[in-house]
Amino acid sequence: MSRITYKIIGGIDSKRAKDILDGIGTLKVAIVGDIALDVYWRADMTKSELSRETPHFPLPVIQEWMSPGGAGNVAANVAALSPLKACMIGIIGDDWRGDVLYKELKKRGVDTTGVIKGVDRVTNAYCKPLRRGISDVEYEDPRIDFENFRPLAETDEQRLTNKIESIAADSDVLCVTDQMRFGCITLAIRDKITELSSKGVKVIVDSRDRIGLYNNVILKPNDVEAYRAMNSDKDPRDATVDQLIETALALSKRNRSPVCMTLGARGCIYIEGSEAYYIPSPEIEPPIDTCGAGDTFLSAFSCALALGAEGYEAAAIANIAASITIKKIGVTGTATIEEIKARVVSNT
Repeated sequence: MSRITYKIIGGIDSKRAKDILDGIGTLKVAIVGDIALDVYWRADMTKSELSRETPHFPLPVIQEWMSPGGAGNVAANVAALSPLKACMIGIIGDDWRGDVLYKELKKRGVDTTGVIKGVDRVTNAYCKPLRRGISDVEYEDPRIDFENFRPLAETDEQRLTNKIESIAADSDVLCVTDQMRFGCITLAIRDKITELSSKGVKVIVDSRDRIGLYNNVILKPNDVEAYRAMNSDKDPRDATVDQLIETALALSKRNRSPVCMTLGARGCIYIEGSEAYYIPSPEIEPPIDTCGAGDTFLSAFSCALALGAEGYEAAAIANIAASITIKKIGVTGTATIEEIKARVVSNT
């Protein structure tokens, strides 16, 4: 087998990065996908007393907070970059979680014009009880999830399709987050997204289980998702950069799509045609919290591409944005333009 050839991109020139980032205020960004509400309950077990009715100690909640999750967190990350518009397209249920999620999106500057209430849908939510005792150690109980277990109704599918068409027509880029088993990205909506891409809409797709079903768009899988899409039973953590690039090239060729494959702490790979680039991550001292880093990467990558950045330049900027959020411990963080500019300068 011939050796894989690729270019290593050590970062991005600070002036070039500034020129790209300064244009974000002119962008209209659409985000379509599976929205969720992340709910956190912190319990102080030193305040718990044995229940008189059951042989259990209840969890005395002393703190509660909520934030957009799933595609909603991508939208929040886009909004944190201060574009002209960050418009969310998705579906919620007619329930308290949907009402809270709607407000949390608006609070973060997200345009909710494309958010609809569905027929017989529940608002996806992930509720995490966190226990604390005498020490500072925090323990997470099993998560409580609210999910949908039936396909999207045809009426909701058509309403969402209409929203996607109208909003994408007035947007510079469309970010797609396809994550849930019975989410809003149906076969018909996936076909519509591909059709929009063929008509000139810039489309970037992130999908946990279905990245291999998208063609003629820009794919942003992580290494595990890419290996799964190529039906590989190997562990990408054991792969060399050459082997990872080989997989990304194969996915790109098969799906006729540029590929930006994220590698966690190792950085990312960008493939376009026969050109391959490896962009290592900036060195970050622990502690870190990787929750939501992929959403930050997707938002920064999409905005930079929409402004005319080369794919490897957009990936370098996205690497830097993700390196900022992983230092925000205990929260699903975002990165601002000012934070990214400051990190670019410190890395050059």
